[in-house]
Amino acid sequence: MLWVKSLHIIFLVTWFAGLFYLPRLFVYHSMAAASDREGIERFKVMERKLFFGIMTPGGVLTILFGVWLWLGYGFSGTWLDIKLALVFALIAYHIYCGKLLIDFKYDRNRHGHVYYRWVNEMPTIILIAIVILTVVKPF
Repeated sequence: MLWVKSLHIIFLVTWFAGLFYLPRLFVYHSMAAASDREGIERFKVMERKLFFGIMTPGGVLTILFGVWLWLGYGFSGTWLDIKLALVFALIAYHIYCGKLLIDFKYDRNRHGHVYYRWVNEMPTIILIAIVILTVVKPF
């Protein structure tokens, strides 16, 4: 099971790299001048590759190895219930990032860079809570 745990952590890091970086790309994309078509198209390519090539596979594999760990170790408790709720929040956040990606793809962005700076902080808060719940198991 240590291999499964290792793979879970590796893909968690991969997923979070994307969850942290994609909104940062949205910040820069939203600040790009409308006249800079080449730069905007470059952002679209980077966002798409990050979302579909790194974030989504990382998220799916994190969840698969997490379920494997859960079934293998039989974890239970309030800490796990809260952690799973936070994982579902991350999945919702991931999907929301995909919706924002589509808005940028079709030049329908409705938010400014400050909005994306705030959106960028959400996974950090969730990550801190998940790590504390998993390591400390306070409940």
